[in-house]
Formats: sequence, structure tokens, C-alpha cells
Amino acid sequence: MTITQLEYIVAVDTYKSFILAAEKCFVTQPTLSMQVQKLEDMLGVKIFDRSRQPIVATEVGMEVIAQARLMLAESYKIKEIVTDRQKELSGELKIGIIPTIAPYLLPRIISRFVEKYPQVKLVVWEQNTEHIIQQLKLGMIDCGILSTPLHENNLTEIPVFYENFVAYVSKTSKLYKKKNISPEDIDVEELWVLDEGHCMREQVLNICQRRKSTKGFQHFEYNTGSVDTLKRMVDQNNGATILPELALDDLSEKQLDRIRYFKSPEPAREVSIVIQRNFLKRRMIEALKNEILHFIPKKLRSKKKKEVMDI
Repeated sequence: MTITQLEYIVAVDTYKSFILAAEKCFVTQPTLSMQVQKLEDMLGVKIFDRSRQPIVATEVGMEVIAQARLMLAESYKIKEIVTDRQKELSGELKIGIIPTIAPYLLPRIISRFVEKYPQVKLVVWEQNTEHIIQQLKLGMIDCGILSTPLHENNLTEIPVFYENFVAYVSKTSKLYKKKNISPEDIDVEELWVLDEGHCMREQVLNICQRRKSTKGFQHFEYNTGSVDTLKRMVDQNNGATILPELALDDLSEKQLDRIRYFKSPEPAREVSIVIQRNFLKRRMIEALKNEILHFIPKKLRSKKKKEVMDI
């Protein structure tokens, strides 16, 4: 049994295809298939059911692959020990980040991070929470930048900051006449929200304390995954929406006049770096955390006088 064979079966399980797994491992498909077959012969079991498409693991194969992932993680730590002895950070850091955080955080930290750590290659995917959790568990990414808590036993959350939610309202909304608002002031019938699958949607509905499908006013339902689109819908079609506070940096003076803050305790979201329990690349992830904190205003680093919204 070799490390390479373990890497091959994990790749096949991840991509559900021998051809795609071979491409990702930079070998030919016959080479990968031969090594998988050798491992199966040695163990005396079938790891994959090749009769099904996409390829799936057998019952015993699932257990073998789960153990292979653990063994690979431990073997990679040997390289990390050596890397940690080096003064300069180097290597690749794979990050997953949700769309409601990415546009307000990444542009402000990437250039500084790359300049400070030129030997580190950042590979970033903007995806929803469910997809990032799955990729973390499969070891396809090193960390995720997510809204938490996730309540996932196999993942570790490192809280970084607490971002307030604010209301963005049209002049026709009753909220416009108020200086500060309470969740009870919000009429969900005029509220534009993200579509299903976005954790911020659930947090916004939790602010309103009404767990139901929320539609736009005038019998119009609009599904979007973009916070910026919600803002534009308010600009063009009236109503109101809820924005994360970091989004305010991109607003004009006229648009800032439409912002209404919540009374204390202000509803907020906890933003964390999420990792596997036995995670690698500790120094890189710590460096990423420090760069985020360098950018984040001090008032967002504490959850004092804030109510963290669950997902």
C-alpha cells in the first residue's frame, strides 16, 4: 500500500470518475486504474462499484476511503513540519468563501497578502455554505470564510469578526422616517431577500422573527444570490432590504442616506475561518486571519452589544 494509491482512491471518490481523477492527479487513466486495482487486489475487496455512473464506493470502500483521507492528512503534516521551519511562507492556500462576504472582504486583503507573502499562491472559490462545508470535509480546500455557527462536529470555527446588519430602505418605506429601527418595525412583505440556499437569508428572516417564504411586494417574487442586486431592487422598485455593514463602503452619499441602523443589541453575523479538525497549513491560515483583522474596523472585532443571528 502506497501514499500514491491512497491519493488515487480519494481522487476517484471525490470526482466520481476515473478519467477526471486521473486528470487531477496528472497521470493517465490506465495508470490510475492499475494502481487502484492493485490496492483492491492487495486488500481483497472492491473499493468502487464500476458498474454505476457516476462511480460510487462500495460499503467497505467508503470505510477504506475515510481511513485513507485520515492517513493522507497525517502524511501531509510531515511536509508541514518542514515548511513551518522555514522563515518564509510558501505553497498554495485553497479558500472557499460565501458570496455575501467575498466582494466586501477579498478585494481589500488579497493585494496586501500577496505582497506580504509572495511565495504563497491563493486559490479562491466563491460558493455557498453547503458546498464549502462539503469541500472542507473532503479535504478539497484548506479553509472556508463563512458565517457561523455551523453546528458541524467535524469542523472547527475560528471567529474573526462580528458584522452588523443594517437596513437599506426606499423613501417610500415607513422605515425611512425613523432614525433607528427595531426588528419589529420591518414589514417582511416589502423586504427583498436572498433566495434559498444562502445563510444570510435565514439570518435576515431570523431578524424579522418570521420563518416563512418571503415574497416581494406587488405579487412579485424575485430570486437572487447577490446583495448588490437587492440594493438595486430597492433603488428601482422601492421597499427595503438588509445589508451587511461592510457593504456600506461601496455606497454613494445619496445611498448612505437610505441606511437605517438597528437599536442595541444590533443584529449581527459571526464571520469565521472554518477548518477541519486535523487541519494543515496552520501558519498560512493564521497569516490570512491576521490580514483580515488588519482590515476590519475595531468595532467589528467584538460582539459586545450585538445579537449574533443563527443560520
